[in-house]
Amino acid sequence: MKESFSIIQELLQERADYQARLNLIPYDGTPEIKENGSGKYLYIRKRVGGRLTSTYVDLYTDELYQLLLRNVKEGRELKKQIRRVDRELAANGYVGDELSEDVITNLDFARANMKSNIYDQCVLEGVTTTFPQTEEIIENGTVNGMTADDVQKILNLKHAWEFILDKDVIQAESNYYLLCHIAKLVNEGFFYNGGRIRGVPVSIGGTSYVPPIPMESQVRENIDEIIASDKEAIDIAIDLCMYCMRTQIFIDGNKRASVIFANHYMIAHGLGLIVIPENHVPEFKKKLVTYYESADIGEIRDFLKDKCWRKIKE
Repeated sequence: MKESFSIIQELLQERADYQARLNLIPYDGTPEIKENGSGKYLYIRKRVGGRLTSTYVDLYTDELYQLLLRNVKEGRELKKQIRRVDRELAANGYVGDELSEDVITNLDFARANMKSNIYDQCVLEGVTTTFPQTEEIIENGTVNGMTADDVQKILNLKHAWEFILDKDVIQAESNYYLLCHIAKLVNEGFFYNGGRIRGVPVSIGGTSYVPPIPMESQVRENIDEIIASDKEAIDIAIDLCMYCMRTQIFIDGNKRASVIFANHYMIAHGLGLIVIPENHVPEFKKKLVTYYESADIGEIRDFLKDKCWRKIKE
């Protein structure tokens, strides 16, 4: 029974990953070339609600046409993999549970605020972006005037958020393995296995605190203890976030992964979101250094609850 549960959990994460990648493809459909007296134009043809639609993309170029063809090929492969995972889930006896109204509302709330959340996380990470640039990257995958690394970080954040907002993943336990998968998505394109626990020393700028090299068994145990505590759910979410940041579990992307991991717990419990707003980033960083050096979570917890808790209903 335990082995079957582990298999189902891995399959759910795999399916959510495929679905998130599918959502990142900007154009879903078959490329179509139309030509008139003024030139050649590219459209995307797809069937919506039983009707065949044709959506304008841009002026025809060989490069854009080849990109659209690659999108089609990638989309078909991802859909194929999703169908395979669905068959394997069924074979292992998985039946998806109905989500509560609070969780459904929280998922909608998170999706509606995803661009803003990603922008605020970028500011926290020092990514030099404006909100319009962030929005353009999220919607179209590219923008002028930004480095390739910064664009990749934004796309990775979108990928990680899409992952936790999957209706099956939101029902999964907020545990060490889920955190590792989030870190893998956040670090994609920068490290070969960005979701693996770090085995090398790291330093943190602006503080004398040097986090010890973490032990996987201890990290798993500590996360499980936080989850099992009898604290209020909002305090558990904050404890998860801050523990992961201070421990520096991964080689990079710890703040990004920690915030998204905590929000998986928040959304699963219908609590709203924890996001550090742009105008509170300097104050948060000061309190974070204090927390790193003292391990006293009281002050930064109060700050997060007062300034960074986005509630669905005030």
